[in-house]
Amino acid sequence: MGGVPASSAGAGESASPEPILTSAGPLVLPVAPPADLDGPAPGAPAPGAPAPGGPAPGGSASTVTVSPGAAASPDAAPSSGITPNLPFGRPGRSMSNNPFVFGFTAALGVLTAWWLVQAIATASSVLVLIVVSLFLAIGLNPAVEVLQRRNVPRVWAITLVFLGVILVFVVFGLAVVPPLTTQSTQFVEQLPQYVQELQNNPVIRDLDQRFQLLEKLQTYVTSGDFGTQMFGGVLGIGSVLIGAVFNSLTVLVLTLYLLGSLKSLKKLAYRLVPRSRRVRTTLLGDQIIDSIGGYVAGNLIISLIAGVTTFIFLSIMQVPYALALSLIVAITDLIPLVGAFIGAGIASLVGFFVSPTVGIVCIVFFTIYQQIENYWIAPTVMKSSVDVPPLATIVGALLGGALLGVVGALLGIPIAAAVLLILREVVLPRQERT
Repeated sequence: MGGVPASSAGAGESASPEPILTSAGPLVLPVAPPADLDGPAPGAPAPGAPAPGGPAPGGSASTVTVSPGAAASPDAAPSSGITPNLPFGRPGRSMSNNPFVFGFTAALGVLTAWWLVQAIATASSVLVLIVVSLFLAIGLNPAVEVLQRRNVPRVWAITLVFLGVILVFVVFGLAVVPPLTTQSTQFVEQLPQYVQELQNNPVIRDLDQRFQLLEKLQTYVTSGDFGTQMFGGVLGIGSVLIGAVFNSLTVLVLTLYLLGSLKSLKKLAYRLVPRSRRVRTTLLGDQIIDSIGGYVAGNLIISLIAGVTTFIFLSIMQVPYALALSLIVAITDLIPLVGAFIGAGIASLVGFFVSPTVGIVCIVFFTIYQQIENYWIAPTVMKSSVDVPPLATIVGALLGGALLGVVGALLGIPIAAAVLLILREVVLPRQERT
C-alpha cells in the first residue's frame, strides 16, 4: 500500500483520510488537527517545528507506510517495539544457542550419516563394478592415445582397443571351456573304473573292512540327501556363473562408456576444484591417471610374457591343453602376490597327471621363472610407469585384498602409488614450510 497524506485540507476545511484495508480490518491513520487562525493550540508544536513522525521543515508531506496484514495499531506504545519500520514488532533472540535446537540438528546429522553409510553398503556391489570399470578405462586409455598419435580418430581407437579386449575373452573361453567339458565327460565315464581301482587297493580294502567306508559312501549316494545337496550345489554354481557373466558384461559396457567420456569426466572433476588450486590439481591428477594407466599396461605386458613362456614350455613337455593352461597362467599372473602361484600350481598339477617327472619339471620351471619375473622382468617393465617401493606394493596389495578381495588387490598398488605421490608433492612440502 502506498502512503496516505497526514493532512490535505484547504482553508477552512478538514480532510479525513481514507481507511487502509488490512487483514485485521480497516486502519484509520491519525491526522494532525487543523491549524488555528489565532495561533497554535495548547500543546501543539510551534510553527515551523517538525511534527512527531513528520518530515523536517521544507520536506515533503508526511506519509506512513503500513504493511498489508499488519494488525498493530500505529499509536502503540514504544515499549512494545512496534514501529512503522517494524510493524510486527522487534525480533526475539536467536535460537541457535538453544540446547534443544543443537541436539535436534546433531541428531539429524547422525541420522543422515547413518543413512549414507547404509546406502553405500547396499550399493557396494554396484560401486565395485563402477570402480573396476573406471580402473580398466584408465588402464586402456594409453593404448587409445597411442593409436590417436598415429592419426586414428578417438572413436575408432576406442573401438579397436575394445575389440581387442573382447577377442581376449573369446579366445580364453574357446581355449578353456572345451577342455573342461571333455575332462568332465571323461571323469563321469571312468568313475566306475576309479571305484573298482579303489576296491583293489590293499590300503583302501583294509580301511573298508574296518570302517565300511565304501558301504557308507554307497548308502549316502543312493539316499535323498546326496541328490538334494548335489542339486542345490548345481543351482548354486549356476547362479554364480550367471552372476559372473552378468557382472562381466556390465563391466565391459561401463568400461566402454567411461573410456569414451574419460576426457569430459576429467574436466568436470577438475572444475570442482577452486580456480586458485586447479592447475596444481590438474597436474597431480594427470600424473595419478598416467601412473594407473602405466601400471595396467605394464601388468598386461608381464602377464603376456608369462603366458607365452608357459605355452612354449608346456608344448615342449607335451602337456595337454597347453593353450588353456597358458591363458590361465597369464590371467592369474595379473593378481599381485599370489596370482603367479595359483597359475603355476594348476599347470604343475596337470603335469603330474601326465607323469610325476613332468610334474616335478613344471614345479622347477615355474620356480625359476618366478624369480626371473620378480627380479628382472617386472622391475624393468614397471620402472617407467609406477614408482612404488616394494613395501608399499605389498602393503597396498594386502590391504586391498582384505577389503575387496581380488579386485582390491588389483587396485591396491596404483592407489598406493597415488597416495605416495600426494604425500611427496603436497603433504611433505607443506610440513617443511610450517
